[in-house]
Amino acid sequence: MRDVNPPVGETGKGVIDMTTQTQTQAIARTDTKLAGVFAVFLSGAALLFLSGYAQATVLHDAAHDTRHAMAFPCH
Repeated sequence: MRDVNPPVGETGKGVIDMTTQTQTQAIARTDTKLAGVFAVFLSGAALLFLSGYAQATVLHDAAHDTRHAMAFPCH
């Protein structure tokens, strides 16, 4: 008598092929470089735009505190 429930991967006629093919696409390096250049440009533009609205004393104090934080002498 034949087995009613054949083992997994087998049929009455033979073995089932259980392979999967995948395809991947490599991201072009030019896209990555372009995104980096754009991010730097956007950050610089935002810095210039926002510093245009700041008071001179605020900018001076920020630069002064940054120099101290990086251990550069300024006095």
